Amino acid sequence: MAETLDGAVDAFLQHALLERGLARNSVDAYGRDLSRFVAHAEAAGVHRVSELRREHVTGFLAGLEARGLGARSRARALVALRRFLRFEEIDGALEGDPLEGLHAPRSAQPLPRVLRPDETEALLRAIDLQTPLGLRDRAMLEVLYGAGLRVSELVGLPLSGLDARAGLVRVVGKGGKERIVPLGDAALRAVEGYLSQARAALLRGRRAQTLFVTRRGGAMTRQNFFERLRALARRAGIDPTRVSPHVLRHAFATDLLDGGADLRSVQEMLGHADLSTTQVYTHVSRTRLHDLVDRRHPRGRGRAR
Repeated sequence: MAETLDGAVDAFLQHALLERGLARNSVDAYGRDLSRFVAHAEAAGVHRVSELRREHVTGFLAGLEARGLGARSRARALVALRRFLRFEEIDGALEGDPLEGLHAPRSAQPLPRVLRPDETEALLRAIDLQTPLGLRDRAMLEVLYGAGLRVSELVGLPLSGLDARAGLVRVVGKGGKERIVPLGDAALRAVEGYLSQARAALLRGRRAQTLFVTRRGGAMTRQNFFERLRALARRAGIDPTRVSPHVLRHAFATDLLDGGADLRSVQEMLGHADLSTTQVYTHVSRTRLHDLVDRRHPRGRGRAR
């Protein structure tokens, strides 16, 4: 059993990484938050887990707020603390839970930016399909919008991850979790066109494991795809600051819900661990409906005389 706070934190982080299988980025974030907490506790004369009391936790969180950290950052620190202290309680180093009844700070959750369906179509029409790069970009946009992938999942999608006959892609998402997402006919046609007419021309005899490749034969980078997407937005007459790979992921989710898809199915396709993360798109969908009424209904603001 670790005696010092530092030793206890190290043991918890090793447990989270090796035994619970949390992603390295998550464990690193826990480590940063817990290092701040250890510094705060030691400044208060606490050096062992058994000496921790509720006031040490509340004082730490109050200090974060005083330093100007937002509610989301403070909530994340509280999650790290809660998991760490629960680990120590199970290990027998701590009696009771100093966090019992303590709630996470609430923050206003901004609605994700989305494109209207006609704007997404304008993006697709702006692509020059007479070149291998254009065929690749069309396929990438169709898969991004048609499957709601994260940009890292899109550029890293292996050739073996595509099952064109079954009409699906096999994606490895956050934390190494695999999910299967169906592709619609438009995306499948675009990928088929890219594979039959463009990929070999870009590779020029080289080999690559990723589905989408550059003219140098390597995998696309997130930044490269982001810049190409912004250039397409300018060509389509859309403000490029409104367009990003994540905005198209948002559009995928919102358009599905507008079309009557159930929330659980959308959650599964997006790879969200928590349903509440997906629920924000229901608010976007309602906002879009209000906007439609305002613009199109005779009594809406946009049609008022």
